Amino acid sequence: SGGGSFSLQAPSSSANNRVMTLPDSADGTVLTTTNPKAGNIIQVVQVNYATAVESTNTSSYTDTGLAASITPASTSNTILVMISQNFRLASATNGGQNGGSIQILRGSTNITTNQQAYLFYNSNGQSASLFNYLNYSHQVLDAPSTTSTTTYKTQQISYGTGTSIFANYAGVSRMTLLEIAS
Repeated sequence: SGGGSFSLQAPSSSANNRVMTLPDSADGTVLTTTNPKAGNIIQVVQVNYATAVESTNTSSYTDTGLAASITPASTSNTILVMISQNFRLASATNGGQNGGSIQILRGSTNITTNQQAYLFYNSNGQSASLFNYLNYSHQVLDAPSTTSTTTYKTQQISYGTGTSIFANYAGVSRMTLLEIAS
């Protein structure tokens, strides 16, 4: 009484030292259920990947090896997908159009805001043996609408004769999935 705070203590015993102290300057509600509030992060999955994967003059996207799976607790929850992936792009052509791009997929569905991200695109006739080292960082908030295990992955494609793209080159690439309660 009159001390500015109060303590609730468990019954006395020689091995009992649990104390909960509530300050008088804060108001709040003690959580009495395991249901998370909207916006709470309720699950985190992180995967690191460091094996270089090459794609050369392909006509379709190929997997980069960076993938992570999560099992949402509710169909109404969203998943924040965060990518930090290293790339090396090499072009051996003189000029022309060459480059590469990446996309993020949930299963087989492209969720990269309905487009791929261009990592490099050369159409102005730069000289041969062009090398670029890049880090692709991107975040997508996805609504998978399922409680089944869901896999997210990145894919790459290269454009132009003599152009190669190497995912996960010279460093660790990372994918982080955060489940957010609705």
